[in-house]
Amino acid sequence: MPAEKIDTLVVGGGQAGIAMSEHLGNNHVPHLVLERHRIAERWRSERWDSLVANGPAWHDRFPTMEFSNIDPDAFAPKEAVADYFEDYAQMIKAPVRCGVEVMEVQRNIGRPGFRVETSEGLIEANRVIAATGAFQRPIIPALVPETEEIKQIHSNAYRNPGQLPEGAVLVVGAGSSGAQIADELLRSGKTVYLSVGPHDLPPRRYRGRDFVWWLGVLGKWEAAALEPGTEHITIAVSGAHGGHTVDFRQLAAQGMTLVGRTESFKEGVLSFAPDLAENIAQGNANTLSVLDQADAYIIRNGLDFPEEPEARHIRPDPQCVTDPMLELKLTEAGITSIVWATGFKLDYSWLKVDAFDDEGRPDHQRGVSTEPGIYFLGLPWQSRRGSSFIWGVWHDAKYLADQIAIQRQYLTYTTTPG
Repeated sequence: MPAEKIDTLVVGGGQAGIAMSEHLGNNHVPHLVLERHRIAERWRSERWDSLVANGPAWHDRFPTMEFSNIDPDAFAPKEAVADYFEDYAQMIKAPVRCGVEVMEVQRNIGRPGFRVETSEGLIEANRVIAATGAFQRPIIPALVPETEEIKQIHSNAYRNPGQLPEGAVLVVGAGSSGAQIADELLRSGKTVYLSVGPHDLPPRRYRGRDFVWWLGVLGKWEAAALEPGTEHITIAVSGAHGGHTVDFRQLAAQGMTLVGRTESFKEGVLSFAPDLAENIAQGNANTLSVLDQADAYIIRNGLDFPEEPEARHIRPDPQCVTDPMLELKLTEAGITSIVWATGFKLDYSWLKVDAFDDEGRPDHQRGVSTEPGIYFLGLPWQSRRGSSFIWGVWHDAKYLADQIAIQRQYLTYTTTPG
């Protein structure tokens, strides 16, 4: 059976792949999008039941289509987000082929383009765009052996409190996922321990504006790179229950036990770093920094925004912060399950090309790979801080589509002999 030929192949039918298809279409680039499951599958089957978007609907969307039947200031449920991308694909008539998995991509030898092995046969493409995003393979630290009688799941496999066995639960990781899951488990009546590492803690709203608006007018979304030393700092923000500022001290006051970073496990005992108070304090310092910059912006621009002094109120440190627990005997604490909200790592094992650095990370500039004809989309900080977000990936896709259009123009050049 002869190979199917296509100019540009997009691998992945999530937000990155759909955005890429729109801009390729606008540039009249023939292309095909392959998705191994359904469009935006991870929003449907790899998120917990009650998840909502962490940004309001007016912000967490593509610029050219609003959410239907959702208040712009509300937070879209995960199913609505997945439906949004399906509707968007239909609107732009994206050439998406679902149920097709890309097994391997190799560069052709002695001629242009790439040989792409898929579950449905061979495809030859002049260009390949890896639009599979950053949330590919869940990370579960190799600390607690599987032989322990404790249920261990990653946040991408967590669905609801009823999924976990009776008993207490430890949530490791206090970014947006960990903080929201721990809060849900506590509300369900579970005894909850939360391992808190370094984090940023933006206010949900301040002086009448959501924090995404503040980051926009303050130019924070356009930051080109992480500040040195902040590579492992996550962000704790929530759109749950109408959206609220995450407050770890309040969670502790409601009965949650906070501990520091999870470091090691031995003979039924987990050990934690003595950094809890520092992590909590640095999170609050981040909050106050955003408030200071917002206040300065209001004064500088002469805006009449309502005062909100209560936003600077910080609760007293609870006992679990002032007298931190450094060890936890799981059996004595009644812990029967651990939820690892510890992030993801990239997986481009299917991409057999020279497009990675010595540590296996994509070697690129704004998504344009060092391997000609290979492009990446959906990476954190691909071009700016906003690259991981729905609207950010849309703008990154436009840049890549423009670069591809430029390359195609060069290839149309011909010269007259003599």
